[in-house]
Formats: sequence, C-alpha cells, structure tokens
Amino acid sequence: MHKTLKVACVQMTSGPDIHSNLQVAEKLIREAAAQGARLVATPENTDQMRRRSEDKLTSSGDEHTHAALPFFSALAQELGIWILLGSIGVRVNETQMANRSHLFAPDGTLTARYDKIHMFDAQLSRSEFYHESKDSAAGACAVTADIEGFTLGMSICYDVRFAHLYRDLAKAGANILSVPAAFTVPTGKAHWEILLRARAIETGSYVLAPGQTGEHEGGRQTYGHSLIIGPWGEILAGMDTESGIIFADMDMEEITKARQAIPALLHDKTYRIQP
Repeated sequence: MHKTLKVACVQMTSGPDIHSNLQVAEKLIREAAAQGARLVATPENTDQMRRRSEDKLTSSGDEHTHAALPFFSALAQELGIWILLGSIGVRVNETQMANRSHLFAPDGTLTARYDKIHMFDAQLSRSEFYHESKDSAAGACAVTADIEGFTLGMSICYDVRFAHLYRDLAKAGANILSVPAAFTVPTGKAHWEILLRARAIETGSYVLAPGQTGEHEGGRQTYGHSLIIGPWGEILAGMDTESGIIFADMDMEEITKARQAIPALLHDKTYRIQP
C-alpha cells in the first residue's frame, strides 16, 4: 500500500485585524479538514497584512503573546490534523519582527518553526517597492520536520528565488517543500508558477504554495494562484484569485519514481569558476 498524505492549501485576503483574519483561516481550515486533509497550509502573513510596517510591529506579539499561536494549536488539536501556519509576524525585539512559519501537530504541539531567510528588498517600479529587512530580522537556519512518514522542508515566499536552499533541504531529507507567500501581482504573473515548478523538478519533491490574494490595506495587491505541484513538476491543483482551498494527494511512490528517473540530487560535482 502506498504511503499517501492528503494536503490542502488555503488562499485568503488578510487585512489589518488579526482576529478577523484568524476567523477566516479557521473557517477554511475546518472545511479542508472536513474533506479529509491531514495537512493544511495557510499563506504568508496569515495574521495580518498592513500598509505600514510600524503598525504591524505594534500589533504583533512575541512568541509567548501572539494570539495566532494558541489559536492554531487548539485548532490542530481539535481537528486532529497538521496545520502549517504559513507565516506570522513575531516580534523579536523593540524594532524588529521575524517572518515566521509554524507547524502544529495533530495533538496541538508546535513541532517546528522557521524564520524567513531571504528578505524581500526590491523595487518593482517607481511606485512599488519593498524593504522587508527594515523591520524584519532574517533567519539563519533551514528547517525540516517529519509529517506522517514524509519530511517537510520549510520556506517562505521570496526564498523561492534561491534554489540552493531547496536543494539543501532535499538533501537533508525533505520531500515536501512549503512556500507560503504574499507574492506581488507583477512578479506573480511573470515568475510564480515557473519558480515553483522548477523547485519541484530540481529536487523531485512536492511543493505546497498557499498564497495571499486580492487587495489589502493601503491598496497593496497580491497575486493568489495557490498551487500544489508534484515531484515531476506537474500542477496537481491550482486556483485563480478567489479565496478558498485546493487539495491534492501526495504519494511517496511518486517521489521515489521521480528521484530514481533523474537522480540529480546524487550528481553534485565540485568545480571552480575560471575567469
């Protein structure tokens, strides 16, 4: 019998109010669990999307006081499922947050946390620019976690542009890669699907990519188009810009087949760059 895992990605439009966002996420997670999902993943910034980073810093709690953590722990325990809280802003000092992903086990235990390593500092146009490193502290550790015989490799949004992170995660045993995101519309249209499929193909892994969608406080817009991708790079499930849920069944045999057909993870060579 194949080792399988039914997974779901939640797509939502987070606003400035943490309580309201948690209620929206809860409704969708409950629906996913009712349809048999064992692992449900939410997007980056599930807790809040704010126009001003100072406002987010003020309303965010630290690891002991943030309202989202006991909320999702209790929900995971009640439903008896794994919940990947894609990311929330966790205050780490008076001036900075960590953009942190949390994994809760079916008994409500927090089994893994990951701080986004690569900060999104980018100028897309004269009017659209981002400086995440201004108020967020970059993480320094890659993280894997066991989920019912599978191994999750955790990442967040802009990390997806750094292929070496995913190769390292796969070499450390990961066969599911999570990429919760709040992708911009211009970069989403140009790069989102291509980058996610590439990460799956390069590592022979499943990719879970739940996204923020729509218009947020201050007019910021996110791309949506959440995806679940198979280890051969095929799209197993996807959606457009509406809020909702997508599902897929992950099969360990499909990972084995992809990695045996093209064992690229075993073929690294050392080399030098000749000027």
